[in-house]
Amino acid sequence: MAHVLLIDDSPLQLRVREAILRDAGFQVSIATSAEGALAVLRTRKVSESIGTVVTDHVMPDVGGVELVRAIREIRPGMPVIVITGMPDAEEQYEGLDVTFRVKPLRPSEFIALVRDSTGQAAA
Repeated sequence: MAHVLLIDDSPLQLRVREAILRDAGFQVSIATSAEGALAVLRTRKVSESIGTVVTDHVMPDVGGVELVRAIREIRPGMPVIVITGMPDAEEQYEGLDVTFRVKPLRPSEFIALVRDSTGQAAA
């Protein structure tokens, strides 16, 4: 079972995405801030089990771009998916090797995106 770290400061967005992924068979860890996500990724045992990070772009304190840069320092090859309502933010991620998607995503699209990112075959 693939393990995904979800990061979003919106409890509603976080819970909806978590439910979608759990229903699709993923193990899910959540963080409501960049700092919380980085703490999870610095916990070696947990970090090693995570196959993909899914994050929002706009968050308080540390935004998506800064978070991705920090993730690259901890886990350089970690697949990262950025989901946002701001289509013009994509250029900010240039060179950071992320998959960028604009909200809204249908659940089936979201599941397929995460499956592809984790290398998990469809059930």
